[in-house]
Amino acid sequence: MTFGENKDIEINVKKREPQYFGTDGFRGEANVDLTAMHAYKIGRFLGWYFASELYGRKRLGYRPKIVIGKDTRRSSYMLEYAVAAGIVSSGADAYMLHVTTTPSVSYVVRQDSFDCGIMITASHNPFYDNGIKVIGSEGEKLDDNTVYLMESYIDADLDALGIKGDIPLATGEKIGCIYDYVAGRNRYVGYLISLASNSYKKLRIGIDSANGASWNIANSVFGALGALTCVIGAEPDGLNVNCDCGSTHIERLQRLVCEKHLDVGFAFDGDADRCIAVDEKGNVVDGDSIIYILAKRLMAKGNLEENTVVATVMSNSGFVKSLGEAGIKCVQTPVGDRFVYECMQKNGYSIGGEQSGHVILKKYATTGDGILTAIMLCEEICDSKSPLSKLCAPIRLYPQYTKNVKVKNKDLALNDSGVCEAIRKAEKYVEGNGRVLIRKSGTEPVIRIMIESEEESLCRLYADQIAKAIEKGGHIRD
Repeated sequence: MTFGENKDIEINVKKREPQYFGTDGFRGEANVDLTAMHAYKIGRFLGWYFASELYGRKRLGYRPKIVIGKDTRRSSYMLEYAVAAGIVSSGADAYMLHVTTTPSVSYVVRQDSFDCGIMITASHNPFYDNGIKVIGSEGEKLDDNTVYLMESYIDADLDALGIKGDIPLATGEKIGCIYDYVAGRNRYVGYLISLASNSYKKLRIGIDSANGASWNIANSVFGALGALTCVIGAEPDGLNVNCDCGSTHIERLQRLVCEKHLDVGFAFDGDADRCIAVDEKGNVVDGDSIIYILAKRLMAKGNLEENTVVATVMSNSGFVKSLGEAGIKCVQTPVGDRFVYECMQKNGYSIGGEQSGHVILKKYATTGDGILTAIMLCEEICDSKSPLSKLCAPIRLYPQYTKNVKVKNKDLALNDSGVCEAIRKAEKYVEGNGRVLIRKSGTEPVIRIMIESEEESLCRLYADQIAKAIEKGGHIRD
């Protein structure tokens, strides 16, 4: 029996929202919201769970295998060792990839038949935040049922696990082992290189690794493919991940591309599961535009299933309209690459992603992969013999402005009467010529305000008015 067949626990899952794990794992400020003890308990649970009858194991003595990667932030080492200690104390084995990307963990889990993978990262967040992503055996985000059980163990609700006391500690020869597994990361690098059909000897490529997980991978991949590379954001010190660099601070890469007269630039985030590009003129090419280019490429090759792409509600309306003009349908999901992937899996679609640069190409990966995305863009540049600016030319995006407001309580802020009134005014302004999207971040204590309209200055004006209403209501978090 697999856990998902336990109807009693499924009822509990529906009653309880995740307390720790959001759309992108367990994330928060290190040693404030997310501690070494949390990491240890997650390791303890997973090491026990994958050998338990609750998971469906029939054979006694099964020793689970769990692979662990991390990004470059200082607290990643603390959390990595804590989660590994939990794993081996429960009698499972931990395999350490060390500093690597989230998509590499997903790849290794699938290829080497691990029970699950763990990635220590807070993605695009500043260095003082961190997070724990748990990746299932097929390389996908962990299912809600297992998350429910894991959170129950963190909260010492052992009734949900059907045990008394605590998860038993392994003793003697049953204590797990910790293995160096850098070979798994190296195979992932080889896999990426194998996906390119062209030589990149004629390409001059700028790379911004965000002082994050891709710092020792991205340049190796493009160098092996023959490109001349100019690299920034590849000097991690534990405190500078995403600091004025990477996909959330694209200005440095824009300057690099223009100053060095490069053909294209690619910026990754802290764990390299997203990519934002810069064309040869220094213009930003976001996730919407990347998906448009790669969807047209797939369609031309007869590989775009159902002539459909999957995007989220944050995608630009102009992007959706441009897809339609190219004969491509667009299905939209809630924000989060997990929802995108679930929709792709359910319907057999080939490509999906987010405006932020998460792009999932189902043929090659089960998660967003920034370096893979960059390779596929280079393939299209080479095959079409066209610069990136020309590939983007058919897309007509509407001005869009997003403002993030850090709040004490997301629900209280959005239910404030003054905030609701400011939102109504903005909606009345853009009615018929744009849209207003207000949403709670799934990874931070943040309200995201997005306004799309024909005039960017007015987008900013109304976004600022909503932000001021949140501040006036006393909801701003220091």
